[in-house]
Amino acid sequence: MAGQTSSYQIGVYNQPRVYTLAEAMALFPLVRRVTREAYEELEPVRRKLEAMLPTNPQITDVEKQYEIIVKRWVGKMERLGLVIKGLWLVDFDTGDGYLCWKFPELRLGHYHGYHQGFAGRRPISEVVEELDPDWARA
Repeated sequence: MAGQTSSYQIGVYNQPRVYTLAEAMALFPLVRRVTREAYEELEPVRRKLEAMLPTNPQITDVEKQYEIIVKRWVGKMERLGLVIKGLWLVDFDTGDGYLCWKFPELRLGHYHGYHQGFAGRRPISEVVEELDPDWARA
């Protein structure tokens, strides 16, 4: 892919966009990298918070630091038009359901309908083979 540049459409804040499978796959490396970086930034803060006694006067500052990191990640995901379903859990809206990913999964590999949720995830390949959805066509 030498010579090619990637461009990502930054959407309106908190406005999910509809993705094709190809668009979601192209954006996925960025989503994974940003999420991994946020996770790595948050992990020491989480461990510190977990080790603190509730009476520790510094707990408020550590909680604020935790919140800042999470909100920054959420903001980045929302600007990419993704739907945040939980910490490190995002969905790419396809117009009839979601391509679903949760860190630290290595690839974008699952789909679920709007009403199934995370527990109803199915492999994308299975859904494409069975339903041949418009979002999977190039």
